[in-house]
Amino acid sequence: MPTQDHLPQPEDILPGRKPVRELLETSPRTVDDVLLRQGLRGPDADAIVAACTAAGVRYRFVPAADLDRLFPGNHQGVLARLTAGRLVELADVLEATRTAPLAVALALDRVQDPGNVGTLVRTLYALGGGGIILPRHEGARLGPGAAKASAGTLARLPLAKVTNLARALDTAAEAGFTIIGTTGAAGAANALDATPEFPLILVLGNEDEGIRPGVAKRCDALYRIPQARPLDSINVAQAGAIMLGRLAALCLPGS
Repeated sequence: MPTQDHLPQPEDILPGRKPVRELLETSPRTVDDVLLRQGLRGPDADAIVAACTAAGVRYRFVPAADLDRLFPGNHQGVLARLTAGRLVELADVLEATRTAPLAVALALDRVQDPGNVGTLVRTLYALGGGGIILPRHEGARLGPGAAKASAGTLARLPLAKVTNLARALDTAAEAGFTIIGTTGAAGAANALDATPEFPLILVLGNEDEGIRPGVAKRCDALYRIPQARPLDSINVAQAGAIMLGRLAALCLPGS
Protein backbone atom coordinates (compact mmCIF):
# COMPACT_ATOMS: atom_id res chain seq x y z
CA MET A 1 0.00 0.00 0.00
CA PRO A 2 1.49 3.42 -0.95
CA THR A 3 2.54 5.75 1.82
CA GLN A 4 1.13 9.24 2.07
CA ASP A 5 4.21 10.77 0.42
CA HIS A 6 3.88 8.39 -2.56
CA LEU A 7 0.21 8.91 -3.32
CA PRO A 8 -0.60 10.38 -6.75
CA GLN A 9 -0.42 14.19 -6.52
CA PRO A 10 -2.84 16.56 -8.30
CA GLU A 11 -1.20 18.18 -11.32
CA ASP A 12 -2.93 21.51 -10.78
CA ILE A 13 -1.63 22.03 -7.23
CA LEU A 14 1.77 23.25 -6.11
CA PRO A 15 2.58 22.60 -2.42
CA GLY A 16 5.19 24.13 -0.14
CA ARG A 17 6.06 27.58 1.14
CA LYS A 18 9.19 28.22 -0.93
CA PRO A 19 7.85 26.82 -4.25
CA VAL A 20 4.61 28.81 -3.93
CA ARG A 21 6.45 32.01 -3.07
CA GLU A 22 8.83 31.59 -6.00
CA LEU A 23 5.97 30.90 -8.41
CA LEU A 24 4.13 34.00 -7.23
CA GLU A 25 7.24 36.09 -7.82
CA THR A 26 8.13 34.65 -11.23
CA SER A 27 4.87 33.51 -12.87
CA PRO A 28 1.87 34.84 -10.93
CA ARG A 29 -0.44 34.47 -13.95
CA THR A 30 -0.25 30.70 -13.63
CA VAL A 31 -1.77 30.85 -10.13
CA ASP A 32 -5.54 30.81 -9.70
CA ASP A 33 -5.50 31.14 -5.91
CA VAL A 34 -3.44 30.35 -2.80
CA LEU A 35 -4.63 28.51 0.30
CA LEU A 36 -2.85 28.87 3.64
CA ARG A 37 -3.45 26.93 6.84
CA GLN A 38 -5.43 28.80 9.48
CA GLY A 39 -3.09 30.09 12.16
CA LEU A 40 0.00 29.97 9.92
CA ARG A 41 2.33 32.77 10.95
CA GLY A 42 5.91 33.82 10.36
CA PRO A 43 8.12 35.35 7.65
CA ASP A 44 7.18 32.75 5.01
CA ALA A 45 3.44 33.26 5.44
CA ASP A 46 3.86 37.04 5.47
CA ALA A 47 5.95 36.92 2.29
CA ILE A 48 3.39 34.73 0.49
CA VAL A 49 0.51 37.03 1.45
CA ALA A 50 2.55 40.04 0.33
CA ALA A 51 3.35 38.35 -2.99
CA CYS A 52 -0.33 37.51 -3.53
CA THR A 53 -1.31 41.11 -2.82
CA ALA A 54 1.35 42.49 -5.13
CA ALA A 55 0.38 40.14 -7.97
CA GLY A 56 -3.38 40.46 -7.45
CA VAL A 57 -3.75 36.75 -6.71
CA ARG A 58 -6.60 35.81 -4.37
CA TYR A 59 -5.67 33.98 -1.17
CA ARG A 60 -7.43 32.73 1.94
CA PHE A 61 -6.75 30.89 5.19
CA VAL A 62 -8.50 27.52 5.50
CA PRO A 63 -8.60 24.65 8.04
CA ALA A 64 -5.70 22.22 7.88
CA ALA A 65 -8.12 19.41 6.98
CA ASP A 66 -9.03 21.22 3.76
CA LEU A 67 -5.38 21.36 2.71
CA ASP A 68 -4.89 17.69 3.58
CA ARG A 69 -7.90 16.74 1.51
CA LEU A 70 -6.63 18.65 -1.53
CA PHE A 71 -3.05 17.45 -1.19
CA PRO A 72 -2.27 14.32 0.85
CA GLY A 73 1.50 14.94 0.91
CA ASN A 74 3.68 17.41 2.81
CA HIS A 75 2.34 20.85 1.89
CA GLN A 76 3.84 22.89 4.79
CA GLY A 77 0.50 24.65 5.25
CA VAL A 78 0.53 26.29 1.80
CA LEU A 79 -0.99 25.28 -1.54
CA ALA A 80 -1.16 27.17 -4.83
CA ARG A 81 -3.95 26.05 -7.14
CA LEU A 82 -2.91 26.56 -10.75
CA THR A 83 -5.07 27.87 -13.56
CA ALA A 84 -5.88 25.78 -16.60
CA GLY A 85 -6.21 28.89 -18.75
CA ARG A 86 -3.83 31.30 -20.47
CA LEU A 87 -3.94 34.47 -18.38
CA VAL A 88 -3.03 37.72 -20.13
CA GLU A 89 -3.67 41.45 -19.79
CA LEU A 90 -7.01 43.02 -20.68
CA ALA A 91 -5.39 44.73 -23.67
CA ASP A 92 -4.36 41.33 -25.04
CA VAL A 93 -7.93 40.04 -24.91
CA LEU A 94 -9.20 43.17 -26.66
CA GLU A 95 -6.59 42.88 -29.40
CA ALA A 96 -7.31 39.16 -29.91
CA THR A 97 -11.02 39.95 -30.14
CA ARG A 98 -10.52 42.62 -32.81
CA THR A 99 -8.86 40.10 -35.11
CA ALA A 100 -10.96 37.02 -34.23
CA PRO A 101 -13.41 35.50 -36.76
CA LEU A 102 -16.18 36.36 -34.29
CA ALA A 103 -15.23 39.74 -32.85
CA VAL A 104 -16.75 39.02 -29.44
CA ALA A 105 -15.24 38.61 -25.98
CA LEU A 106 -17.16 37.30 -22.99
CA ALA A 107 -17.18 39.16 -19.67
CA LEU A 108 -18.40 36.91 -16.86
CA ASP A 109 -19.73 38.87 -13.90
CA ARG A 110 -19.28 36.55 -10.89
CA VAL A 111 -20.22 33.33 -12.71
CA GLN A 112 -19.49 30.77 -10.00
CA ASP A 113 -19.80 27.31 -11.56
CA PRO A 114 -16.57 26.12 -13.24
CA GLY A 115 -18.70 23.92 -15.49
CA ASN A 116 -20.59 26.96 -16.77
CA VAL A 117 -17.34 28.82 -17.41
CA GLY A 118 -15.85 25.87 -19.27
CA THR A 119 -18.97 25.39 -21.39
CA LEU A 120 -19.04 29.08 -22.31
CA VAL A 121 -15.36 29.00 -23.27
CA ARG A 122 -15.97 25.93 -25.43
CA THR A 123 -18.86 27.64 -27.26
CA LEU A 124 -16.93 30.88 -27.73
CA TYR A 125 -13.92 29.03 -29.10
CA ALA A 126 -15.99 26.96 -31.52
CA LEU A 127 -17.67 30.07 -32.94
CA GLY A 128 -14.39 31.95 -33.33
CA GLY A 129 -14.59 34.38 -30.41
CA GLY A 130 -11.70 36.40 -29.04
CA GLY A 131 -11.30 35.81 -25.30
CA ILE A 132 -12.66 35.97 -21.76
CA ILE A 133 -12.71 38.69 -19.09
CA LEU A 134 -13.32 37.70 -15.46
CA PRO A 135 -13.21 39.47 -12.10
CA ARG A 136 -10.07 38.56 -10.22
CA HIS A 137 -11.65 37.74 -6.87
CA GLU A 138 -15.29 36.78 -7.46
CA GLY A 139 -15.39 34.28 -10.29
CA ALA A 140 -15.21 30.52 -10.61
CA ARG A 141 -11.94 28.69 -10.18
CA LEU A 142 -10.27 27.95 -13.51
CA GLY A 143 -9.09 24.51 -12.52
CA PRO A 144 -9.80 20.94 -13.66
CA GLY A 145 -13.60 21.37 -13.61
CA ALA A 146 -13.54 24.33 -15.98
CA ALA A 147 -10.86 22.70 -18.14
CA LYS A 148 -12.87 19.49 -18.51
CA ALA A 149 -16.09 21.33 -19.40
CA SER A 150 -14.18 23.39 -21.97
CA ALA A 151 -12.87 20.24 -23.70
CA GLY A 152 -9.38 21.71 -23.74
CA THR A 153 -10.32 25.09 -25.20
CA LEU A 154 -9.66 26.94 -21.94
CA ALA A 155 -5.95 26.82 -22.77
CA ARG A 156 -6.51 28.10 -26.32
CA LEU A 157 -8.25 31.41 -25.62
CA PRO A 158 -6.72 34.40 -23.81
CA LEU A 159 -8.25 35.15 -20.41
CA ALA A 160 -7.86 38.35 -18.43
CA LYS A 161 -8.58 38.56 -14.72
CA VAL A 162 -9.37 42.15 -13.79
CA THR A 163 -9.56 43.84 -10.41
CA ASN A 164 -12.70 45.80 -11.30
CA LEU A 165 -14.96 44.48 -14.07
CA ALA A 166 -16.89 47.74 -14.46
CA ARG A 167 -13.68 49.67 -15.05
CA ALA A 168 -12.48 47.02 -17.48
CA LEU A 169 -15.68 47.54 -19.47
CA ASP A 170 -15.02 51.29 -19.44
CA THR A 171 -11.60 50.59 -20.92
CA ALA A 172 -13.13 48.36 -23.59
CA ALA A 173 -15.70 51.03 -24.45
CA GLU A 174 -12.97 53.65 -24.79
CA ALA A 175 -11.18 51.25 -27.15
CA GLY A 176 -14.23 51.18 -29.42
CA PHE A 177 -16.04 48.08 -28.17
CA THR A 178 -19.81 47.85 -27.87
CA ILE A 179 -20.86 46.51 -24.46
CA ILE A 180 -24.03 44.41 -24.32
CA GLY A 181 -25.48 42.49 -21.41
CA THR A 182 -28.06 39.77 -20.89
CA THR A 183 -30.91 39.99 -18.41
CA GLY A 184 -34.29 38.51 -17.70
CA ALA A 185 -35.87 41.93 -17.16
CA ALA A 186 -39.05 42.49 -19.12
CA GLY A 187 -37.93 45.91 -20.37
CA ALA A 188 -34.84 44.56 -22.13
CA ALA A 189 -34.70 44.26 -25.91
CA ASN A 190 -35.35 40.97 -27.71
CA ALA A 191 -32.00 39.24 -28.13
CA LEU A 192 -33.10 37.52 -31.33
CA ASP A 193 -33.62 40.94 -32.95
CA ALA A 194 -30.25 42.23 -31.76
CA THR A 195 -28.05 43.99 -34.32
CA PRO A 196 -25.17 45.48 -32.27
CA GLU A 197 -21.96 46.79 -33.76
CA PHE A 198 -18.72 44.81 -33.57
CA PRO A 199 -16.28 44.36 -31.93
CA LEU A 200 -18.22 43.85 -28.74
CA ILE A 201 -18.14 42.50 -25.20
CA LEU A 202 -20.99 40.20 -24.18
CA VAL A 203 -21.60 40.40 -20.42
CA LEU A 204 -23.14 37.41 -18.65
CA GLY A 205 -24.11 37.54 -14.99
CA ASN A 206 -24.08 35.40 -11.86
CA GLU A 207 -26.21 32.24 -11.91
CA ASP A 208 -28.58 33.56 -9.20
CA GLU A 209 -28.29 37.35 -9.24
CA GLY A 210 -27.45 38.17 -12.84
CA ILE A 211 -25.39 41.22 -13.76
CA ARG A 212 -24.62 43.66 -10.95
CA PRO A 213 -26.15 47.15 -11.33
CA GLY A 214 -22.76 48.83 -11.55
CA VAL A 215 -21.77 46.53 -14.40
CA ALA A 216 -25.15 46.83 -16.13
CA LYS A 217 -24.70 50.63 -16.24
CA ARG A 218 -21.70 50.10 -18.50
CA CYS A 219 -23.77 48.23 -21.09
CA ASP A 220 -24.83 50.05 -24.26
CA ALA A 221 -27.82 47.69 -24.44
CA LEU A 222 -29.42 44.94 -22.39
CA TYR A 223 -31.00 41.95 -24.13
CA ARG A 224 -33.34 39.24 -22.93
CA ILE A 225 -33.92 35.85 -24.53
CA PRO A 226 -37.62 35.44 -25.42
CA GLN A 227 -39.32 32.30 -24.16
CA ALA A 228 -42.27 30.57 -25.82
CA ARG A 229 -43.04 28.70 -22.60
CA PRO A 230 -42.79 29.87 -18.98
CA LEU A 231 -39.53 29.00 -17.23
CA ASP A 232 -37.93 30.54 -14.16
CA SER A 233 -34.60 31.05 -15.89
CA ILE A 234 -32.20 29.76 -18.50
CA ASN A 235 -28.82 28.47 -17.38
CA VAL A 236 -26.07 31.04 -17.96
CA ALA A 237 -24.16 28.67 -20.24
CA GLN A 238 -27.31 28.09 -22.30
CA ALA A 239 -28.06 31.81 -22.42
CA GLY A 240 -24.50 32.49 -23.53
CA ALA A 241 -24.74 29.89 -26.28
CA ILE A 242 -27.97 31.42 -27.60
CA MET A 243 -26.49 34.92 -27.56
CA LEU A 244 -23.24 33.82 -29.18
CA GLY A 245 -25.20 31.98 -31.87
CA ARG A 246 -27.16 35.14 -32.64
CA LEU A 247 -23.98 37.21 -32.79
CA ALA A 248 -22.25 34.64 -34.99
CA ALA A 249 -25.17 34.81 -37.42
CA LEU A 250 -24.57 38.54 -37.72
CA CYS A 251 -20.77 38.56 -37.79
CA LEU A 252 -19.44 35.44 -39.49
CA PRO A 253 -19.02 35.26 -43.29
CA GLY A 254 -21.83 33.49 -45.10
CA SER A 255 -24.37 34.19 -42.37
